[in-house]
Amino acid sequence: GQPLGPRRLSLKPVPKLPNMEAFLSEALVKLKKQARGFLAPELCFQAVKAATEQPFADGVRKERELFNILLTSGQAQALQHVFFAERAVQKWTTPSGASWKSASPQPIHKAAVIGLGTMGRGIVTSLVKANIPVVALEQDLEYLNTGRKAVMLLLEREVMKMEQGAQTLDFRNPARLQFTVDFDVLRDVDLVIEAVFENMALKKEIFHKLSKICKPEAFLCTNTSALNIDEIASATSRPQQVIGTHFFSPAHVMRLLEIIYGHQTSPSAIATAVQLAKALKKVGVVVGNCFGFAGNRMMFPYVQQAVFLLEEGSTPEAVDQVLEDFGFKIGPFRMSDLAGLDVGWRSRKGQGLTGATLPPGTPARQRHGHRYSPLPDLLCENGRFGQKTGKGWYQYEKAGGRTAKPDPWLHNFLAQYRDTHHIKTHFIDQEEILERCLFSLINEGFDILAEGIASGPEHLD
Repeated sequence: GQPLGPRRLSLKPVPKLPNMEAFLSEALVKLKKQARGFLAPELCFQAVKAATEQPFADGVRKERELFNILLTSGQAQALQHVFFAERAVQKWTTPSGASWKSASPQPIHKAAVIGLGTMGRGIVTSLVKANIPVVALEQDLEYLNTGRKAVMLLLEREVMKMEQGAQTLDFRNPARLQFTVDFDVLRDVDLVIEAVFENMALKKEIFHKLSKICKPEAFLCTNTSALNIDEIASATSRPQQVIGTHFFSPAHVMRLLEIIYGHQTSPSAIATAVQLAKALKKVGVVVGNCFGFAGNRMMFPYVQQAVFLLEEGSTPEAVDQVLEDFGFKIGPFRMSDLAGLDVGWRSRKGQGLTGATLPPGTPARQRHGHRYSPLPDLLCENGRFGQKTGKGWYQYEKAGGRTAKPDPWLHNFLAQYRDTHHIKTHFIDQEEILERCLFSLINEGFDILAEGIASGPEHLD
């Protein structure tokens, strides 16, 4: 028989807490750092803040206002687009008429990974997490033991991250995860992922060997970021079973898996790779075969523009800042330092763009009639490979360090470089940085669509 009024929580005043201001401003700083460029987390924060400062009804009204701002924002539309795009990519088609409708995937009861470098380790970890038995193969015992230790460490970390008791990873059981240097162990696997470094001759040699040892219906996948799938397949007696599976580093974390079909890749091979992506909880995107495929091919002009901006007067930290504030997780220069500048250098030497095979008399800043910047090559010639050497576009506290600091040596180097090549600098504002990097990436995307390398814009997004 008591009135309910005084019991209703929403009618009680919010108690004033000590240090509330300091606590909230600290939380905001943390949030802005974690979610750079994102609108929603900041508005959620404002809603919580309003709830501590105003009566309940006013707080709810404020939350409604904030919600309406988000509802009509471009970011909401973009996130909704991406949500549906991730689902649309499962419906793949190729120009020759193969599609998800008619192709059926083959079951994968056992897989193998060749090469236990950075990529191979991450791929093994992904497969173990997906409960697919794995054989991991290296060229000799020394590499095998180094690789085994690294994989075990990664798996132990993954187990720590998993919900207590949700599922246990039985990775110490040799029936689940086996390390070997013996190719013959691969006779009964359903799928092999080769993850040795980017060298065509080496990959062809491995595929020739696999083609002799693996059962005829086994799929042979190559984790390559740019090499020609058809040329790799030509080393086998079963090109229809060869497909590109380009994982992104670190492979056990990144959700994208680029699936590349060659001229002779069978629809069943594509369907199996798409199914594998799903089993690994990754987004598998099917694209055609060209240099750099879709992901790296769009990355090239984006990073190239960033380097041109340096030539014309910007700095790595200025470019990275603009792109990170816009919402990229990591700017192009910090990204290059993280990945290792020597990776691109090796690729450019292979293409004859720099190094010993460059014809004498080639202008320093031109290749094949297009503008070219030798800056990344010059850094590599100076032994600056990024985080691994402690110096790249930035300097780090030590070799293998993670904290990027602006490097006076580099600023000085850029100034000398501009003098040498008589480059007039100009003031470069944020808008110019953002537009030049983004538009060149988007334009490359349109070219990829026009050539039929990707079958729809969602695949590129």
